[in-house]
Amino acid sequence: MNNDRILLLGEPGLRVACAPVSDPAGPGFAGERERLVAALERFRVEHGFGRGIAAPQIGIPRRLIALHLGGRTRVLGNPEIVWHSEETFTLWDDCMSFPELLVRVRRFASVTVVFYDEKGHPERWERLAPAEAELLQHEIDHLDGTLAVDRALDNRSLVWRTAFEQHREHFRKMVDRL
Repeated sequence: MNNDRILLLGEPGLRVACAPVSDPAGPGFAGERERLVAALERFRVEHGFGRGIAAPQIGIPRRLIALHLGGRTRVLGNPEIVWHSEETFTLWDDCMSFPELLVRVRRFASVTVVFYDEKGHPERWERLAPAEAELLQHEIDHLDGTLAVDRALDNRSLVWRTAFEQHREHFRKMVDRL
């Protein structure tokens, strides 16, 4: 069992601009993919939430993300946003690297993403719905060393999860989507 720990806010590894995966069908990709999926699954069991994780969050400086969508986990190699809507929305974002903090951010309502799948085949997800679009934007930001706290809208845009849960209606009114 691999015990890759998730890096926390402030650790330098989270600010690395990641290198592309050179051989998405190669054995190195498979090993890193397994570590990433295991870290996501472990976090989901321990914390009860988590839809995605980026490789730098466990110290792998590669352009890989794992997403738990539709009841299964997928790994995307070299994901890239190739289109985004003009429409945006605000939401309270959270992150495995600071699980007790929520950050109010603005994201594009829809994106199109190209990437390599688990077998090294190119794929394209067109005009994603807001929930998937914001998740992909968050995870791809990680690959460039950008964190949700960097995208905070203003000085009232950071809140502890416990305060958020106690005053959910107050904080819900501050965003377009919860």
